[in-house]
Amino acid sequence: MLDTLREAVGNVTVDKVFGTPITQGDTIVVPVARVGGGAGGGGGTGTTAPGQEQGGTGGGLGVSAKPLGVFVLHDGKVDWRPVIDVNRIVLGGQLVAVAALFVARALITARARQGARSRLPYRSAGRLARRVLPRR
Repeated sequence: MLDTLREAVGNVTVDKVFGTPITQGDTIVVPVARVGGGAGGGGGTGTTAPGQEQGGTGGGLGVSAKPLGVFVLHDGKVDWRPVIDVNRIVLGGQLVAVAALFVARALITARARQGARSRLPYRSAGRLARRVLPRR
């Protein structure tokens, strides 16, 4: 288990973040990615009831990589070209649309309640209206 963990940690190097440069004519493209990883382990052997076996183990390992973009080297200049994550853009648009729907619903409900109050007849205001409003 420990050997596997050492091998996984040893594989997360700068070579995994910056890909192999690609040359086309006088232009060099260097791909860039975000690489991350994590691991966890467990153990056991505690007190148990008489006649029961003691034990326990556990472990896990995860590695992820996400492309970020490319560096383009051309005519002595370096340009950064980020990767456009369409999924993130679509998700952001969906969140904005849902928020707009909630705001629209709140405004429509508030206007409907306000309109219902303004349509009440004068007499339905009761004694309070008689006390507040001057008599003619």
